[in-house]
Amino acid sequence: MRTDLVSEPGMSGLPNEDFASVALPASGRGGTVVLLDGVTPPREAPGCAHPVPWFTARLGGALTQLTVSLPDVPLTDALSRAIAVTAEAHAETCDLSHPRTPQATVVLARWSPESVEYLVLSDSALLVEAPDGTVTARLDDRLARLPRSALATDALVDTTLRNKEGGFFTAAADPAVAARAVTGTLPRGAVRALAALTDGAARWVEKFGEGDWTDLLGVVRKEGAQGLVDRVRRLERDDTERTYLGRSKTHDDATVVYVEL
Repeated sequence: MRTDLVSEPGMSGLPNEDFASVALPASGRGGTVVLLDGVTPPREAPGCAHPVPWFTARLGGALTQLTVSLPDVPLTDALSRAIAVTAEAHAETCDLSHPRTPQATVVLARWSPESVEYLVLSDSALLVEAPDGTVTARLDDRLARLPRSALATDALVDTTLRNKEGGFFTAAADPAVAARAVTGTLPRGAVRALAALTDGAARWVEKFGEGDWTDLLGVVRKEGAQGLVDRVRRLERDDTERTYLGRSKTHDDATVVYVEL
């Protein structure tokens, strides 16, 4: 088995709001990947005394522990339990009902000798490579399918779309959101490699159009996870006219987790 993990903040001096872990249980018969992309709130967002990295560390740590220690518990249940535990940690001090309570996108993958399970919630990505080299992206594309006009302002998104029916969902304070995730199970023999990406790394495909998901996985295999992030950073710096970035932040936190099973 080969693993490669890189997580890089978007801006030097600012905290990285992503979380990533790879866990290989002592039995040697499986493993898990946990990837979170913390949602940066508007500066004026009230309601919580804790920064996003506090939240992603708590939720990511709980997910790592639960997916390893309870291998028979479905990933949706593990996510629900982890959200509940994390919410309980600050329920007495913070307004968890606020639409901008700390939250994150989620990618989970867990493999055993028999199967590979996955879960994706919001706009991070999981790539699955078959033994013949075919790459399939497991995505939760609800946010991408929304019209740009619906995303015009933070206030509009928060009141009409964020964690609401007809909009998109993130892991925040409601354990029930786990049921909204995209999930599936594949035979272990049908999977040769996995790559989990926050949207800051997936920009290579989704914003800059430098290739497709198969091409991206080829870059990671050949140049490593750091190679992909370096490519994204060069593209961001070169887009001085903001042809591709538009209104997006110039540099985003970028995390890549690669596993060859």
